[in-house]
Amino acid sequence: MPFAARSQIGLHRDPVRDRGWDGVRTSEGAWQKLWTPPKTAWGDPDLQGVWTSDVSFGVPFERPCRYGNRKLLTDEEYAERAKENELLATSIQAGVTPNAGYWLQHEGVDYQPYPSNWSEYARRTSHQTSLIVYPEDGHFPALTPQAMMLRAAAIAASRRKPRPESWEDISMFGRCITRGILESMLPVMYGNGTDILQSPGLVVIRYEMIHETRIVPLDPPNRPHPHLPASLGTYMGHPRGHWEGNTLVVETTNFIGDRLGIGPDGDGVRYSEDLRLVERFTRMSDRSIQYAVTVFFPKTFTASWTVAFPITQEPGYQIFEYACPEGNYAMSNILSGARAEEGDQPAVK
Repeated sequence: MPFAARSQIGLHRDPVRDRGWDGVRTSEGAWQKLWTPPKTAWGDPDLQGVWTSDVSFGVPFERPCRYGNRKLLTDEEYAERAKENELLATSIQAGVTPNAGYWLQHEGVDYQPYPSNWSEYARRTSHQTSLIVYPEDGHFPALTPQAMMLRAAAIAASRRKPRPESWEDISMFGRCITRGILESMLPVMYGNGTDILQSPGLVVIRYEMIHETRIVPLDPPNRPHPHLPASLGTYMGHPRGHWEGNTLVVETTNFIGDRLGIGPDGDGVRYSEDLRLVERFTRMSDRSIQYAVTVFFPKTFTASWTVAFPITQEPGYQIFEYACPEGNYAMSNILSGARAEEGDQPAVK
């Protein structure tokens, strides 16, 4: 493995648009004074290439309480994270299990699900205290009363069923079906690549894991096309894009509800059919795109929230084959292990 209507998009003050968030203490405006973004042969901003979110590997999704409303690390905190990143890089390159990061947070079979040299690591250290940049505290907004009831019911159901009874009890990602959009962009243990291709009127976004591909039609300025009817849903939704200056804006609707969670690898609170994502891709340098996505989820969250981080081009990084169903021994192992555990249980009299 290798290293709703558009007028609603601005319903809250978006720190990505206001401050040009890139996690390295510089703004979009400052970059533009120093560097001119490239264009395609037909005049669109050029986002093409293979990009990775590895630079944000290890940055918490939600902000730890000790940081309060601070979006950036202090110099001392940054030095501590950089030291850990150096340890991870050195250990992973040597094929040694690191005494840091993921490996300090897990035990048992989860401690080493595969050799450490399969894992990713950050080649540069991010200053961000969390991937969530809005709300200001870096946490999810409160759940709606309806969502709290559904969440409590799901937790109770999982406790009544401690082991998977069939493949339907295993996640969509665990079954090699889909990871979702945000879930495919977030940095995880490995496979954080995103391949962007462009042609006149289209942008193609291909993800490394599961190799899901989105074909995004681009609308002319001030002439947006409608989304598909609400009855037509897909796991990755229906995207439509347009340019705002040098930024590609992609609005996606028409998701199939109750299949994926909104978090790393499709975990977390389940989608509902009203989910709407607004993504922004802004080329910041020869090797960096600022990625941001605002999540509108009115049946589930009481407010929208935004995740932002850079994706970068790294020397030698390429997208490898992802043979998920072909090598998915975990499916049979999980189910056979569950049946074996049940066989070990004393008979109920």
